[in-house]
Amino acid sequence: MINGMTLDLNLRVVRANAEVKSPSVLFIHGFASSGEFNWDRSRWLKYFTDAGRDVLLIDLPGHGEDPRRNDGSWAPSQIRQALAAIVMDLDEGPVDVIGYSLGSRLAWEFAAFNPDLVNHLVIGGPGAGDPLAAFELDQARAHVETGEKIHDDYTATIMQIAKAEPSNDLSALFELIEAIKSEPYDPAAKVPSVPTLLVAGDQDDLATTLPHLRRLLKNAGTRNEVLWLAGRNHANAVTSREFKEKALGFLNS
Repeated sequence: MINGMTLDLNLRVVRANAEVKSPSVLFIHGFASSGEFNWDRSRWLKYFTDAGRDVLLIDLPGHGEDPRRNDGSWAPSQIRQALAAIVMDLDEGPVDVIGYSLGSRLAWEFAAFNPDLVNHLVIGGPGAGDPLAAFELDQARAHVETGEKIHDDYTATIMQIAKAEPSNDLSALFELIEAIKSEPYDPAAKVPSVPTLLVAGDQDDLATTLPHLRRLLKNAGTRNEVLWLAGRNHANAVTSREFKEKALGFLNS
């Protein structure tokens, strides 16, 4: 379960369908999703492997087919160490990183703390705050155990998302939220130095603080670009072909 006190994240390596000329791409999915749900079903894997990219697809703790494969802390700092171990163990050299929603927070921190392991960074649906900080764990747990109504609107929305995927283990997701709350997100504490693309739907309420992230990048002297997806929200931005095309073009730049 634990290898040298590093989380053993479920990893799937998907090889390119064409000649490989560029670095592998590490995909980090969002909350209540999985590598398959976030990236395979929305055809990111096929798009990138067809373009000659090997893909590193992980499941975060509490997610995927084996949500409890990891003992120990699931805090973001431990997830970062596990991602670094994957990249180094595979001897991939620097990789390109794409994260969405919660994955964008983790990708931001991973690139900021490990600039030697990352070439380019793409983060979708990002915000300057912690998307799970306001989640009311007590209300959510009571709802699952007794059917009690959730009174916090934001928590109710996140619960709808979590319950929409039948394979999700809600108690495991709650444990991950608890671990994430133990290390509040402060994007200004360490800013990525690698070229960064910020992408969000223009109807995404969770991405209204994206401009703050861009200011942090600009102030740090980090090359950055922004793409707003017309008519897209937090739930469907990830399925956008424009997002895929812009991301691949940015990684190749």
